[in-house]
Amino acid sequence: MTSTSKPIVWKEKERLDGEIVGCLTAILRTRGCRWDRCYMCGYTSDAYPASEEELIQQVDYVFEQLEDESVLKIFTSGSFFDDAEVPPKVRGYLLEKFQQRGLKKLIVESRPEYITDERIEPFKGVNLEVGIGLETASDRVRELCINKGFSFEDFKDAATKLRNYGFRVKCYLLLKPPFLSESEAIDDAIKSIVAAKPYADVFSLNLTNVQKGTLVERFWRAKLYRPPWLWSAVEVLREATAIGVEILSDPVAAGKQRGPHNCGKCDAEVAAAIREFSLTQDTSKLEGLHCECIEKWKKAVELEKYSRAPLF
Repeated sequence: MTSTSKPIVWKEKERLDGEIVGCLTAILRTRGCRWDRCYMCGYTSDAYPASEEELIQQVDYVFEQLEDESVLKIFTSGSFFDDAEVPPKVRGYLLEKFQQRGLKKLIVESRPEYITDERIEPFKGVNLEVGIGLETASDRVRELCINKGFSFEDFKDAATKLRNYGFRVKCYLLLKPPFLSESEAIDDAIKSIVAAKPYADVFSLNLTNVQKGTLVERFWRAKLYRPPWLWSAVEVLREATAIGVEILSDPVAAGKQRGPHNCGKCDAEVAAAIREFSLTQDTSKLEGLHCECIEKWKKAVELEKYSRAPLF
């Protein structure tokens, strides 16, 4: 197995039935997302056209890394249930290994069009959680600002199908797609949580970061886009808790110019609080956070909807 065909694997913590347990997370090297048109996504730059046999070797490698973890996350930078990306034989092999190891939960991701009875039925009886990148409940924002290629109705249909099998649905929401101001992004995320709540068991708030070769990067280089403030994420997480949902957030690249950030002084503290809240769902982790830059953030929230460009 070469470095380009080797899955990326790491260990982290995950929530399971209200407890914090060990989790093994793996990104399989696959051909990548077939849609590959979302404005913020550059994941296919890491794609590898793995054969079926190579994918099975990757699965073996992943399971060799397991120790006492209870949860297994399998990402593919695309869709787990896309036969062209993860063939049925590979999914079946992974399922068999999962059951043999007696793991307690399997987490995967998929676009809604690949969530069919034929593909998900073999997992019946497994504690399966499927993440779907809804990004926003607004069809207008999803089409014009993200170019996602499916509707809210498509998400609802897929989520309903999954839950009919007893599977959990994780709804990914995107904080601050291009073309939205800071305040519009906050409002859109909160409205999306309310709209998607009946169809999701847990939410994941993904903070936009600037990936290479994307439209978002072009806007960022032209100073027409700034990744979201971490304060905006804190605001959405607080509101989500008040709405009564379980919500997670892992601020990737926090503190970097290409990632969600505040002023630089408080980034590490605020990002750590967000991650701690995600594990515990304890809103006290988000209280007591303060930095002088919060006043700049408030101005950005108030004024950027008029300037249509980042102020700070």
